[in-house]
Amino acid sequence: MARLKCCWIRKSREWALSAARTSAATGDGQSVTISFAGFNRAWAAWIGDRLEQRGHRVTYLRWDPPPHTPLADALRDLLLAPGKVLVILSEWYFQLGPRTHTEWNEALRDVVVPAQDRFAAVSITSAVLPTATAVFAAPELWPVAAAEAERRALAALGLPADRAGDPARSAGPRFPREDPEVWGGVPRRNVRFTGREQLLGDVYHQLQQAERGAAVCTLYGMPGVGKTQLAAEYVYRFGSEYDVVWWVPADKRATFREQLAKLAPALGLNTGHEYGERLRALREALRRGTPYSRWLLVLDGADEPEWLTELLPTGPGHVLITSRNRDWREYNSTMLEIPVYQREESIAFIRRRAPRLSRPDADQLADALEDVPLLLDQTAGWLGDSDMSIGQYLDLLGSGAEHVVKVSKDFPTAFPNAWSILLNQLKETVPESIDLLRLCSFFSSGTIPVRLLRELADRDLPPQFTRLLGDPLLWNRALNQLFKYSVVRREVHEPQADEASGGDTLYMHRMVHKMVQDDIPPEDREVFADVVRQALAAADTGRPTDTRQWPRYAEIAPHLKTASVLESDRREVQTLVLNTMRYMYLAGEYSAGLTLATATLESWRERLGETHPRIWDVSYHYANLLRATGNYAGTEVVDRAVMDHLVAERGFSDLDTLRAAAGLAADLRGLARYDEAHDLSRRILDGYTELVGEQDSRTVNAQNNLAVSLRLLGRYEDALRLDLSTLEARRALLRPRHAWTLYSEIHYATDLRLLGRYPEAISVQDQSARVHQQVMGPNNPQTLRADHNLALCQYRQGDRTRAGELLASVVRRAETALGESDPVTQTAALAYSAYGREHGVLDEARALCEAVGGRYLAVLGPRHPYTIGTNANLALILRAAGEREQSQLLMDEALDGMERAVGADHPWTLGCALNATAARNFAGDPEGAEVLSRDTVRRAREVLGERHPLTLSGLVALAADLRALRKRAEADKVEEEALAGLAASLGAQHVHTVSARSRTRPYWDFEPLIT
Repeated sequence: MARLKCCWIRKSREWALSAARTSAATGDGQSVTISFAGFNRAWAAWIGDRLEQRGHRVTYLRWDPPPHTPLADALRDLLLAPGKVLVILSEWYFQLGPRTHTEWNEALRDVVVPAQDRFAAVSITSAVLPTATAVFAAPELWPVAAAEAERRALAALGLPADRAGDPARSAGPRFPREDPEVWGGVPRRNVRFTGREQLLGDVYHQLQQAERGAAVCTLYGMPGVGKTQLAAEYVYRFGSEYDVVWWVPADKRATFREQLAKLAPALGLNTGHEYGERLRALREALRRGTPYSRWLLVLDGADEPEWLTELLPTGPGHVLITSRNRDWREYNSTMLEIPVYQREESIAFIRRRAPRLSRPDADQLADALEDVPLLLDQTAGWLGDSDMSIGQYLDLLGSGAEHVVKVSKDFPTAFPNAWSILLNQLKETVPESIDLLRLCSFFSSGTIPVRLLRELADRDLPPQFTRLLGDPLLWNRALNQLFKYSVVRREVHEPQADEASGGDTLYMHRMVHKMVQDDIPPEDREVFADVVRQALAAADTGRPTDTRQWPRYAEIAPHLKTASVLESDRREVQTLVLNTMRYMYLAGEYSAGLTLATATLESWRERLGETHPRIWDVSYHYANLLRATGNYAGTEVVDRAVMDHLVAERGFSDLDTLRAAAGLAADLRGLARYDEAHDLSRRILDGYTELVGEQDSRTVNAQNNLAVSLRLLGRYEDALRLDLSTLEARRALLRPRHAWTLYSEIHYATDLRLLGRYPEAISVQDQSARVHQQVMGPNNPQTLRADHNLALCQYRQGDRTRAGELLASVVRRAETALGESDPVTQTAALAYSAYGREHGVLDEARALCEAVGGRYLAVLGPRHPYTIGTNANLALILRAAGEREQSQLLMDEALDGMERAVGADHPWTLGCALNATAARNFAGDPEGAEVLSRDTVRRAREVLGERHPLTLSGLVALAADLRALRKRAEADKVEEEALAGLAASLGAQHVHTVSARSRTRPYWDFEPLIT
């Protein structure tokens, strides 16, 4: 019932903007009809709300008479409405049509003067209005505060103000001169916005009627049709009904994440500076509706829904999206197609933009430009200042202008010629604006950080740019000319408090971007591109491993391709390319990083030669990115070729050679050639120690990699000692929240867990996982690894519920951010499969395990320990499902295969042996089970120690096998030893201890180690 009531309240506040709606207010109040221009809807909503609170009945009538209807007739129609008619006076009310002041004065004298008792008015503008509006004696509301404005509006209607409404009522619209509590990124209001009334009403209707958590509306349509302008107008018309309005450019993933994260501190959320933590806190705050439930989030240019939906908030607020992509319908969004202008809208817009044009002229122009708003805006903008007749312009447009430009099929066909004419006009007025426009076109379309160009003012630049970039007056004049003709728009006007740098950020439509690029003479392209490349290089902080610098790299990265950075021989530009690759690797942007690295290798090999030092730099980053996707065989080919060449040319004791060797060692680890990887890692560490000393970060990195090799060899104690030393060194050399320091925390906690020291592991990993969320964000690959390890720590400690929830979250986030085939995703999925098996969800556990096993088989082959170990886990699922024969076969195969892959004494082999003892026992071979159990316990004691959980599990299994052979005395003795060891190392109430006490046979789950 409460939910139905809430829905009724929400629906009662809807606006049918194309027709009158009578409110449901009751009581003895009067009837008032509010007549308003759509542009001033917020004032009508506020005044109507104040009247309704006093029990008056309100009817809303949007003023938009058809152009051919006489004004006097339209005004008389207002008298058909109930009660007194309150007219909200503004320049917009009188511009609709458009009509002259003379026409208005005549109509007001004919209609309003004889019926003054039926009319009242308030003024919300300081603009000059028709002189006959004096008949209204309208009080001014725009210069006063809310309380006084309310008193004046009531007085104009002859109503008492003694029964004051509740000024703090949160459900009603706010006073229009008061911005929402939180407001950010919204473009300036387009004072030339025309028409679209039905569409605006449709957007409002869709968002208001949607269920909680499902209020998502997408405006889609072809380029230049005005999707962004419609969204902006919605914000200004309906913004008074929200407490939070936040506008986010969504055409580039990194920029979108960064700008969205800035909402968190604006909401007053207690977070750190890193946008990963902010995004996590923000989604939760919006979902809960705290501190604000009335929020509006606008995603502009969101053409890639697959990477946006993971951050799309739910909750009581609204999400408005502009996009060219119809696929948003697959993501539970309401779709509204935005067409070109209706002809009357086109005519009204043109005449407002270029008042000198007659209605027939506007009609001809609209027809020639296909009613496309962007074209109308740009063309009418300069025609309004020109003395060219419409006939001359149409002749010029039809002649094909100066050249033919090929554009995408979804561009309006009228655009090329219209653009050429506009470009000529710019050249004749402010020639420098063409240079600025061309510079902007070597950034990618959409958001352009044009401030980076201004920061080059003191650089050694070609003479044609020195004055433009160094003279603030000329710079502003050129910018203003581009704004004037709607060639670009200013993207953000109110800088956020924590922006790295201020200055202009522009938005260039992709149609304009292409036209500008195609207009540049071939001989001039390199000059313009080089200036932009210098600007991008100057913005490079040189610290891609510092998470605090990632927003800067996220801003730079989208522009590298357009600026043709790979064609530059400047060292600083090449360094920028390499640093961006490093950032993409650390930030988990593997696909984008591989694309950049592949293109760079191809370009630089041709420009610099196969053996240039820069090629080794690119190869290093390329191999890292490729290895991150699990393609170890591919990276080994790359790294071995580089290393062999460098060893032959420079020897092993060379920094470039050691770096290449480190990559090769990582490949060998991925290929399960652990002994080779260990030996090479040891040589690398010795080499760095000799060349740069023990305290250099490269030496510490080599020490970290040697510990990884030791862990994969099952030498957990040795790995622990080395990882602790590495962690301490990184904390001293770098900083506690540096990405590499945090990585060492994962490794150290992993060693503790593998040694059975679960409480210690949790104490390290729990804190580390929280910091990872804050510093790197929830979907960074390293954060996912941290959460995965924390879930395993919780699981081993016996906190199965929390572990299961966290594992499910890791799998979901990893699949979304990295894909199903990523090593992190597969490792987490295998762990979640084991969790499902233990909790009786066998079908899902089996499907997940088989999927992971199939991918390991395809990529790593049948003899890789990860493929073998996954089959060992599948055998446990089959046993739980009652398929014992197939389970025993798989367990025996896993034991044999793992021994061949990593040796008889490796912990993985011992784990497979533990499972195989159970299979033999259940199959009626207690003798075979006893023999294997004794051997497993002996080896586990030698490798892992007396108190390791795997050793103690082996003792529990051995006791069961002895009991099956009726060797009860020995069985009791072995069981007593096992229980005492478990109680001492894990605790008497630990899940493993309790399970052993109840004589439940233990098992072992294989866990791939992420390298």
